[in-house]
Amino acid sequence: MDHQHRRSSDRHRSGFSILELLIVLAIFGIVVAISMPVGGAAVSSYKLSGQAHAIAYQVALAKMRAAASFTRARVFIDLANRTYRLEEWNKTTSLWTTDGGIEQLPRLIDFSFGAATAPPPNTQGAIGQAAQCRVGVLAASALVADSSCVTFNSRGVPIDSTGAPTGNDAVYLTDGTAVYATTVSATGMTQLWWTPAQTLSWQKQ
Repeated sequence: MDHQHRRSSDRHRSGFSILELLIVLAIFGIVVAISMPVGGAAVSSYKLSGQAHAIAYQVALAKMRAAASFTRARVFIDLANRTYRLEEWNKTTSLWTTDGGIEQLPRLIDFSFGAATAPPPNTQGAIGQAAQCRVGVLAASALVADSSCVTFNSRGVPIDSTGAPTGNDAVYLTDGTAVYATTVSATGMTQLWWTPAQTLSWQKQ
């Protein structure tokens, strides 16, 4: 009896067999393989949403800065380099000056509306990024290539590249799976929208 009991105890102390370890590793590998695409898609979605909210905040901040400083302020978007920044018009130097740093879009996110064919309801007449930026503030000053600007005058009213009030401003972002839009009404109200990239269904955020 003692001999049989000793052999049974030895088996319990010996741990898992190689076969049992291989089965556990195989199950672990399957779980990881299933969860990785889902996790990657979730991270990508959070990145796009975060950038869209950051740009909407910058647009609202530009409006406040313009009114507070009694000057013009804008969100300058470099479409080619996928960057954006807040700028104020310096009346003393007659130059646009950057307020804060230059923000870079994450990889795989672009300033684009992708496959979307129409803007959010009751915003733009036709889908498109905000108008090109100008080097100065006069309508005769040169346009900046590959740029888009949401600009506010000293009263916090959005204006186009000629200085006329506009309700046609928008900034679009996409990663190919979804599209976000920051729109600005003629009164300066900023709204954030979202739609799946392949099925046009704008929803306010």
